[in-house]
Amino acid sequence: MKVRVTVGVLIAALAVYFVLLAGRAVALLRTGEVVGVLLGVGVLILPLLGVWLVYSNLRFGWETEKMARELDADGLLPDVSALPRRPSGRVDRDAADSWFEERRAEVEASPDDWRTWFRLAYAYDVAGDRGRARETMRKAIELHAASR
Repeated sequence: MKVRVTVGVLIAALAVYFVLLAGRAVALLRTGEVVGVLLGVGVLILPLLGVWLVYSNLRFGWETEKMARELDADGLLPDVSALPRRPSGRVDRDAADSWFEERRAEVEASPDDWRTWFRLAYAYDVAGDRGRARETMRKAIELHAASR
């Protein structure tokens, strides 16, 4: 629940910032001068880009959460609690790599199943490769949407 409250507060702060920034953009556009208009257009693009970024990240989170609930209901949610851990709490690298290879084999055996892609994305995350985890989760989201 704390995460949702934090996200809500951050979105509210961003909304205020975007409104103020858009106001400045409009003021620049009204100057009628070439430089003012160009700056106004540039400043107006920033809030639009910000809104798109916020929305796309929230949508990613919503879809990931929805898929995790489905996997949990089916008893297929990945569980790494048995994997050995380092003193820092992170999963041991060799264990994470081994677990990752198992998830990759699942995807190779069933490449059109969003569940296997979700589990592979989770394996990337456990291995510490957040970029590939997000990319793989996007593939899982795409397959999940197509399966409905």
